[in-house]
Amino acid sequence: MLLTGQHLISDRILVSNKEIFRAVNPATGKLLTCEFAEGGSEEVEMAANLAERDFDLFRQTSGRKRCELLEAIANELLVLKDLIIERANLETGLPVPRLEGELGRTVNQLRMFSQLVVADDYKLMRIDQAIPDRQPLPKPDLRLTQIPLGPVAIFGASNFPLAFSVAGGDTASALAAGCPVIVKGHPAHPGTSELAGRAIQLAVQKIGLPDGIFSLIQGSGHDLGSALVRHPQIKAVTFTGSQAGGRVLFDLAAARPDPIPVFAEMGSVNPVFVLPQALKKNHQLLAEKYTEALTLGVGQFCTKPGLLFAVKGEELDDFVQVVEKHLHRIRPLPMLHLGIKQNFNHKLKKIKLLQGINCVGEHGSSADESCDVSPALLLLSAADFLHQPSACEEMFGPSSIVVECESQDQMLNMAKSLPGQLSATVHATGVEDIICRQLFSILEKKAGRLILNDFPTGVEVCSAMNHGGPYPATTDSRFTSVGSTAINRFLRPVCYQNFNNALLPQELRDEQELNKP
Repeated sequence: MLLTGQHLISDRILVSNKEIFRAVNPATGKLLTCEFAEGGSEEVEMAANLAERDFDLFRQTSGRKRCELLEAIANELLVLKDLIIERANLETGLPVPRLEGELGRTVNQLRMFSQLVVADDYKLMRIDQAIPDRQPLPKPDLRLTQIPLGPVAIFGASNFPLAFSVAGGDTASALAAGCPVIVKGHPAHPGTSELAGRAIQLAVQKIGLPDGIFSLIQGSGHDLGSALVRHPQIKAVTFTGSQAGGRVLFDLAAARPDPIPVFAEMGSVNPVFVLPQALKKNHQLLAEKYTEALTLGVGQFCTKPGLLFAVKGEELDDFVQVVEKHLHRIRPLPMLHLGIKQNFNHKLKKIKLLQGINCVGEHGSSADESCDVSPALLLLSAADFLHQPSACEEMFGPSSIVVECESQDQMLNMAKSLPGQLSATVHATGVEDIICRQLFSILEKKAGRLILNDFPTGVEVCSAMNHGGPYPATTDSRFTSVGSTAINRFLRPVCYQNFNNALLPQELRDEQELNKP
């Protein structure tokens, strides 16, 4: 399958005469083959109108039909597996085994939602039957279900070119809910985006669903994203990326004549608290696992631990030394694209200017035109940390700050000072249950996922997962972007009062009526 470089709108490959852009291999710095058309307001207008045209037909399809669609998308992705992996490797520099695992996760997400929508349980139906003779007033018949919001704009993520992009969890959950999808492909991996988009396009055609329920628009500028968020037919937005980018989209959506929800996953430092007995007992193993977590994927995971709090002393000194040794064994590796690398270097430079900061684990430096970076470990006292808010800003890349506390009470104060997070972790032994409970009592108000004696990287895709958290981790802490309950972002409740059985949605009708011959 050859890349076209064009947009996929409805059932067509849309030829554009506008400006073009090309992807760059971050490992070599070389431009890749295929020129991609820059999308804009014209493409958004076409895709949004087609999505709205087909919304009613799509939302009225059965759960089983949507199950068939999601399964078909998964199958088409597997047919294109080799092409997708090859192109994603060229566009991201991510190793093939990592991409193969990510494609597997992408397929599994689609299949998870396909099974979810076969039954109507996800709609959280409620039936309160009428009590006509209730005094002093009769009670009406009330029945509640959930319906899809409408067309959804999805922004592909840079760090997960498959699982959080064109065919990723946002697309899977929106389609499962019955919402048409318009994806803005990430400009760092447009070829990967097109291949995934064509898999979806082909699945829609094979299942015989309305062709306006999926479109992919490519583009490297900000105007495309702005046009998507502002379009009146768009009813929700998803985004995974920086706090600055997510906040811009959130503000644009809030400024519309009809404000719409933006489900943005943004900055998180995922703090780790290591209690004294845990550090004393396991400092070698903790240092090894901590190093793995902060350098995994060149530190380009939203769940990377960017802060570690511990009580200062000999055990902490030994821990830091072991981490430093591990970091020195790690060779420089390319980040996803030059812009991310430059932003990482900028933030690292800013952090190094903080009062009391001590850089103990950085080695080497790459040329400006290279995407290669080396990991960095920094030390800071708790007192200096408290007076410098920028110390708890996300550094997207292989770096982390160890904060030295004077006591466990000071660790509690550190926890209270933190902004919202995706995750928060505590390492403790059984004899530290009291302080552990105190910490978690604070941290459950700060984070969407709490972890004991593990590290936050590695987000299981399942019904019990929550991948969200208070601002600035996300723009709405009530929802997750990972797991089966992610579908709730694209549904809204509707109550039906005093409806007869024939007029009710299928899932709310009386069972005895449904079973009549």
